[in-house]
Amino acid sequence: MVDVIVIGTIGIDDIKTPFGDMKNLLGGSAVYASHAASFFAKAGMVSIAGEDLPVEHKELLEKKGICLKGVEFKGKNFRWAGSYEFDMNEAKTLETGLNSLLDFDPKLPDEYRNAKYVLLGNIDPTLQLKVIEQLREPELILLDTMNFWIDTKKDDLMKVIKKVDVLLLNDGEARQLFDTVSLVKCGQQALHLGPKYVIIKKGEHGALLFSDGKHFNAPGYPLEVLKDPTGCGDSFAGGFIGYIAKTKDISEPNLRKAIIYGSTIASFNAEDFSLEKQKQISIDDIENRFKEFREFREF
Repeated sequence: MVDVIVIGTIGIDDIKTPFGDMKNLLGGSAVYASHAASFFAKAGMVSIAGEDLPVEHKELLEKKGICLKGVEFKGKNFRWAGSYEFDMNEAKTLETGLNSLLDFDPKLPDEYRNAKYVLLGNIDPTLQLKVIEQLREPELILLDTMNFWIDTKKDDLMKVIKKVDVLLLNDGEARQLFDTVSLVKCGQQALHLGPKYVIIKKGEHGALLFSDGKHFNAPGYPLEVLKDPTGCGDSFAGGFIGYIAKTKDISEPNLRKAIIYGSTIASFNAEDFSLEKQKQISIDDIENRFKEFREFREF
């Protein structure tokens, strides 16, 4: 029985940063988020992968205890190539091969339909709606999206936002969606659409949590080593919902803790390419860095 289900992509990435040029890396929103969530809870993935997905990538996910019953294997795998300059906050897409992703039609295994905690990763909002329709009695649905869907499918995205409990955006996406430079106004307008909570990520500068009459400003972690930010947002989301699934507590104070745990795993993720750093860390490493985050806010 899975504790949390994660819907998103499984990718094969070529990534170039000032610190390396790497080929055929395991990537995708569902991969990073599921791996991060698995530090706290049993994760089930809903995605589509190619028959050409290297065996070692599949074995890595299974070794982490991630359930792949919701993954369809068909055709060629989704591929992405991107690069970063020294300003690592924004990736430049060099090439995208959607391949089997064009045939993605998420169908939840029966046991997944009872999941209480759900992460709708960055995919077409019409597919996110299909997933919501298959759920029975979820306790918390977290929605992630990106600027592409805001540009091309805003009406469908707004429909999804009205059906979820937590909306997750980065600062650029929030300003684009609500047409204002004020992140406070973005948070307030998002809450009026229906979600109980809104999280706005600010990259290396932390994250904001908005709820009815309250807000929380989480710090960023000052990294000495930053090799590749790919998947950090997905790792944040996965760590966040994994901790919520572990504690079964959706109160505002616990969501603050979940944000810090998500930020902790995301900070580790940025220290190496793909899942290399996440593969090396333990729950003790996560707890120790969580304590550092707590100390940042003491005064």
